[in-house]
Amino acid sequence: MKENINETRFDSGLVVLSDRMEGVRSATLGFFVRLGARHEPLELNGITHFVEHCVFKGSLERSAKEIAIEQDRLGGNLDAFTTHEETGFVIKVVDDQFERAFGLLAEMTLRPRFDESDLVNESRVIIEEIKMNDDSPEDVLSDIFHREFFPAHPLGLSITGTPETVRTFDRKLTADFHKSAFSAGNLVIAAAGNVEHGRLLELVNNAVPNHAQPPRHAAPQTPVTAAPIIVERRPDLEQAHLIIATPTVSGRDPRRYAADMLANVLGGGTSSRLWQSVREERGLAYSIGASTGMFLDCGFLAVSAATSPEQAGEVAEIAAVEMARLVSDGITDEELALMKDQARASILLDLEDSAGRAATLAQCEMVHGRQISIEETLENLEAVTTDDVQDIAIEFFQPDKIAFAVLGDIDNPELFRERLGKVAD
Repeated sequence: MKENINETRFDSGLVVLSDRMEGVRSATLGFFVRLGARHEPLELNGITHFVEHCVFKGSLERSAKEIAIEQDRLGGNLDAFTTHEETGFVIKVVDDQFERAFGLLAEMTLRPRFDESDLVNESRVIIEEIKMNDDSPEDVLSDIFHREFFPAHPLGLSITGTPETVRTFDRKLTADFHKSAFSAGNLVIAAAGNVEHGRLLELVNNAVPNHAQPPRHAAPQTPVTAAPIIVERRPDLEQAHLIIATPTVSGRDPRRYAADMLANVLGGGTSSRLWQSVREERGLAYSIGASTGMFLDCGFLAVSAATSPEQAGEVAEIAAVEMARLVSDGITDEELALMKDQARASILLDLEDSAGRAATLAQCEMVHGRQISIEETLENLEAVTTDDVQDIAIEFFQPDKIAFAVLGDIDNPELFRERLGKVAD
């Protein structure tokens, strides 16, 4: 399905993007803010996520219930999210409801009510969310990993904040942060599906304050990653949950395609090395995988798994051995061809979904400052060689760069130091 992308850039910094899809009845609209948890001062940790929640509590035009009713009436899916580098509000509707969907998102995100009593209630909700995450071993381990891998840096802080910080978010503080952060200069509006760019611009001009503003909330400096070995003992858990990670390239680095191929060969699917060796050949885990997490200026590649405590050392050693093999031997032509086919299918299948296209528009703009065509993406993917993949492994799969975190009924860190030493062999 061919791309039909239009873009309009305003002097304020606002960017409006659209991708018209012929022959579909869906329309997806997203308001994306170039700001996330890594842009927050320490004392305001979690406030971006707090604002994301609170815009649902009412706008200047509608109450929280009226927003909920309108959302149900539209019959689409309204989702919101906060990451370390962005905040998003996305709704997918039938095309004849697009203008109403735009009105709803504009009201919520740009003209929230921020009633004091609503903020108090929502702070309770978020504290319950934090408690819920504390009851999830995977979430706890993820927080431990980020804290230790990005020491003394906002990327190591929780996106939800802490109960202590969340309780301080009163109306004035929240409204002031929203005013500076959710401004036109930080906003990307993206739409895909059966949408007309001209009509989208009319809606934007009527709803979005668009005066010039100075840049706000610059990201902190690039973090220096650490390579800790952390064993967090939890006797109440049946399984040991583990993460083995190294730094990798950033989301802006041309080598990102090779880094993704490396992660996929290592543990990106059921044919990957770790899935086959850990699950299929030895039956040590129900699931094991590897993936990349890429930010604007840095990234990491992480292997994650859960297994019985007495098997955790063996799983860690298998991962270390496979990482060492990738350094010494690289990958085969057959493995690379398989990963390219897998990635190509995923990219092309996403073209059939207006939500996927809208997300791609926004991501290209916020990460690269321009649209990267499907053709360019596929060319970059096809250009990756086995040497490119091995070079990433050689650079990052080094003993002094490997971080390890495990959560479970384990109390012997030295065991893992020995096992992970296999990377150096």
